[in-house]
Amino acid sequence: MIAFIFPGQGSQHVGMGAELVAHYPVAAQTVGQADEVLGFALSRLMFEGPAEELTATEVTQPALLTHSVATLRVLQEHGLGPDVVAGHSLGEYSALVACGAVDFETALRLVRRRGELMAEDGRRAEGTMAAIIGLEAGQVNVVVAEAVREEEVVVVANYNCPGQVVIAGTTSGVKRACELAKEAGARGSIPLQVSVASHSPLMASTAQRFGEYLAQARITDAEIPLVSNVDAVARTDAQGIAAALAQQIDHSVLWEKSVRTMMAMGVERFLEVGAKQILTKMMPRIARGVTALATSDVSSLQATIATWS
Repeated sequence: MIAFIFPGQGSQHVGMGAELVAHYPVAAQTVGQADEVLGFALSRLMFEGPAEELTATEVTQPALLTHSVATLRVLQEHGLGPDVVAGHSLGEYSALVACGAVDFETALRLVRRRGELMAEDGRRAEGTMAAIIGLEAGQVNVVVAEAVREEEVVVVANYNCPGQVVIAGTTSGVKRACELAKEAGARGSIPLQVSVASHSPLMASTAQRFGEYLAQARITDAEIPLVSNVDAVARTDAQGIAAALAQQIDHSVLWEKSVRTMMAMGVERFLEVGAKQILTKMMPRIARGVTALATSDVSSLQATIATWS
């Protein structure tokens, strides 16, 4: 079995998609469709930046979705498709398109609104995120519990892979947790370049408002299973997919558990569809003996097509 996995925020970079569009007409059509649906030149920001505008969450989210879907469509033109899909945080929306639960236009409107709401709440409830390197998840859970003070928030946001766990919360709380993690034996902590504490209670207002917006979207039963971030359960029913998606913004991403769910289903090959290779590089830490390839540029995409077609 083959799983297509889709990256989330952090994979964006100026120049993303430019080479892909130059080589594949279907990719150019996809990016043009995004410009038309959104009503602004997303393609220009993807190809030329500036970085400050591309990294604004309301721009980053549709940019990453567009890049992943453009790559997906190239793979589909070459006869490659998945048996199951999953996406890391924002990447779950690309996975929705890949499994047929939403169309690309709907997904674009969803992630644009998701980004706008997250940016608004990020300005009201300032927060941040950091990756803790070298501690296991249980140790990080202890650290964040110790770091919490009155009227502060610190939680585990992403259970990525053994030795890499992301925390989120108030700026002072996350800073304290990073210090405690070092005392507990962490090799280090890496502040993330974000202005919102995704997947934490600070996003509760966003989750509620986006849930109301999400309820208006047309989500259908999936053609193949989608493994949800919030509980690592494989689903095909529209109601279950929508319910899990509504919780995603202020709940932890169970990425390691999601990969293990797909392996238990019989997946032996994972293909990261989109920018960079962040998920691919995590894979050896989660499971040995599985094949993981990326499609982050035309060269790796062509190599993947040659290997798996």
